[in-house]
Amino acid sequence: MAEKLRLMAVHAHPDDESSKGAATMAKYVAEGVDVLVVTCTGGERGSVLNPKLDRPDVWANIGEIRRAEMDAARAILGVEQAWLGFVDSGLPEGDPLPPLPEGCFALQDVDVAAGPLVKLMREFRPHVVTTYDEEGGYPHPDHIMCHKISMAAFEAAGDPARYPELGTPWQPLKLYYDIGFSRGKFLALHEGMLAAGLPSPYEDWLKRWDERPDKGTRITTRVECAEYFPVRDDALRAHATQVDPDGFWFQMPMELQQHAWPTEDFQLARSMVESPLPESDLFAGVREAAHAG
Repeated sequence: MAEKLRLMAVHAHPDDESSKGAATMAKYVAEGVDVLVVTCTGGERGSVLNPKLDRPDVWANIGEIRRAEMDAARAILGVEQAWLGFVDSGLPEGDPLPPLPEGCFALQDVDVAAGPLVKLMREFRPHVVTTYDEEGGYPHPDHIMCHKISMAAFEAAGDPARYPELGTPWQPLKLYYDIGFSRGKFLALHEGMLAAGLPSPYEDWLKRWDERPDKGTRITTRVECAEYFPVRDDALRAHATQVDPDGFWFQMPMELQQHAWPTEDFQLARSMVESPLPESDLFAGVREAAHAG
């Protein structure tokens, strides 16, 4: 019997899995792939971005609420989920920036913090891992740390000399960075809104785009998953404290989104298998190896 394919998605906070690559995960779940979301922190220092829930009772129980939201989103996506147990670092603001809180995720030693992720990789045995790029997708200290431990664990999980106490070595075959923000994508969404005679919520983003590098040139892999955009949005709304259901992310009609940009996009950062670029499948080159096994 061919080996069942497995995908691990490593994220910094609860809600990140629903805003980055969620439709791709839902697609693979529907195709019979085992998917495990790894959440590095509890999101304890995140903002309450839904004005209806910006209340003292919510803030008083934010850690417990975020865990419940994560469980709801996990069920909607049909994935498994594991917590690494680190404490949210928060997003420092000000000039100069204040120091990060003592004991938070971003201040951990990378080799030590990678240990629990190595253990999970050896237990779950993913063929493919997704994570953030070296800037964390955007420069949140927890996202950058998530990148660092993902890279360290990917390199160490298959090495019997590293972390020998954490289980039987397992080498994932591919590692991807999520590329959720590209100028081409937002331009397509913007033009789709205008063509439909609707005001575009992306206009200001595009005006500011010259201030940031465009990561669209880094995309190697586009996964067709528009059919699962509604599942993605339902999972995102499950993180009710983190997302305003009347806000920016839900202003574009679903059919327009699906037509204007029907893929989620990734950059292949590490690979142990041959797969010609560009790709349309995170498991390109892996399926053959897994089926042979």
